[in-house]
Amino acid sequence: MSRTGETARSTDTARGGPRRTVPTLEEVAARAGVGRGTASRVINGSPRVSARTRAAVEQAVADLGYIPNRAARALAAGSADAVALVLPEPGAGLPADPYFADLVRGVGSGLADSGLQLQLTLFRGPEEGRRCADQLAARRVDGVLLVSVHDDDPLPGLIAELGVPAVLTGRRPAGLPLTCVDSDETGGARAALGHLLARGRRTVAVIASPPGTDVARRFLDGCRQALGSAPDAALVESAALTESGGRRAMRALLDRRPGLDAVLAASDAAAAGALQVLRARGSRVPADVAVAGFDDSAVARHTDPPLTTVRRPTEAVGRTMAAVLLSRIQDPAAPAGPRIVLPTELIVRESS
Repeated sequence: MSRTGETARSTDTARGGPRRTVPTLEEVAARAGVGRGTASRVINGSPRVSARTRAAVEQAVADLGYIPNRAARALAAGSADAVALVLPEPGAGLPADPYFADLVRGVGSGLADSGLQLQLTLFRGPEEGRRCADQLAARRVDGVLLVSVHDDDPLPGLIAELGVPAVLTGRRPAGLPLTCVDSDETGGARAALGHLLARGRRTVAVIASPPGTDVARRFLDGCRQALGSAPDAALVESAALTESGGRRAMRALLDRRPGLDAVLAASDAAAAGALQVLRARGSRVPADVAVAGFDDSAVARHTDPPLTTVRRPTEAVGRTMAAVLLSRIQDPAAPAGPRIVLPTELIVRESS
């Protein structure tokens, strides 16, 4: 049997039987009596074909059992069938922070029924930034989810300039038509520090994430609101929100203010590190020093004592980001909606 163009695809039948051919686009075109390009236009839904031609190609597809290649169809339609999730990689590596794992789980759940692939990009510096920019310019993704963007990051501006549908965590950069989804970091920090003050603590230290992101500012805003003024600088230490970062921050805080009686950390992992240092220095928790974290991750339930913490709806944030992005991919010209903020919840346990 002769064929035109590419060699026909083939598969083996069961039990080692004779091979059967899988029909190609060229065979569909030949059976319908049209050219390959015309057959491709029909299969990809182009209106630039007559009703008679469309009917002939569709009949050929049915007769031959032709299955279009998904990647080729996406390319022909100007779609990549993929979205990018761009994450900053913490100093100790992404797996060290449960927040990002929960966020990825939520995004994956939100995209599960869409047929879109999720491309994970870890953003460590300028080289990754250029690579991500190249992907966007080449339209290799249909949309972008940006997480924990730094103030000086050029990506949000580039995305807006290219017109790629995008959703961010945090606050919308000034003047950019981008939609933002996040949890209420300010309200969570205010509730946690207010809880420590209500328990009679008067010298409350704060372990904050490194400056330069909206989430860091909102966490400190919540602390400021609970205190009624800016925290004493000697009682604030910025650190990577990991266990080792929490240990380093706690040592620095105790060296400066050995009489502190409470600590609020911006992650459960950092709070767990703080607990280790307090125990090593002979402080009882919560009798001498009360401790609270942020996230309500598995870490909070397995420390000794279990951590008071702020429950972030992290998976819900991921699902919401995915849902908003899907709607923007469907209608890229729609104006960016209002910032979506999901509530946090204070969970009181034995550490305070």
